[in-house]
Amino acid sequence: MKEIFNFIIDSRKAFVRLLDELTLDELNAVPEGFNNNIIWNFGHIVVSTQTLCYVRTGILQDKLVFKYVEAYEKGSKPSYYVGAAEVQELKELALSSIQQIEADYLDGRFKTIQPYATSTYNAQLTQIEDVIITSIGHDNLHFGYAQAQRRMIKKQQ
Repeated sequence: MKEIFNFIIDSRKAFVRLLDELTLDELNAVPEGFNNNIIWNFGHIVVSTQTLCYVRTGILQDKLVFKYVEAYEKGSKPSYYVGAAEVQELKELALSSIQQIEADYLDGRFKTIQPYATSTYNAQLTQIEDVIITSIGHDNLHFGYAQAQRRMIKKQQ
C-alpha cells in the first residue's frame, strides 16, 4: 500500500502544480460547457477522500467535521469566489489528509466499512483498500477535468 499512497501524493502534487500555474480568476472561472471550475475540482477530491475514508468506515459520524465539505461535496457547485487563503489551505489539506489517512491505515483504524458503490464507476467499495485505490481514479478524473478547463480558459483569453 505504500506505493499506492505515494502515487496519490504524487498525483495531488501534479494537481497543485496546475493550480500554481493559474491566477485566482482562472481557478474560479467556469468555462463554457462545464458546471464547475478548477478549484472546485481540486476541493472536491480533498473532501471526497476524507469523507469516504472516515465516514463510510464509521470512524466519524458527521462529514461536516471536514472543513469545506459543503462547498465541494458531491452535488455541490461553485457558489463563491475562492480566495488565495482557501486555495492555499486546500493545497495543504490535499497532502496532509492523505498522510493522515496513511497513518490511520497503518495503525489499523479502518476496520469496517459500510459497503458503497461509487456513482462514477459503479465500483463496489467493501474494504478500506477499495476506497483508497478508487480514490486514485477519482482524483485523476477530476485532474483531467481541471486540465480540460485550463485549456478552455486559456483559449478564451
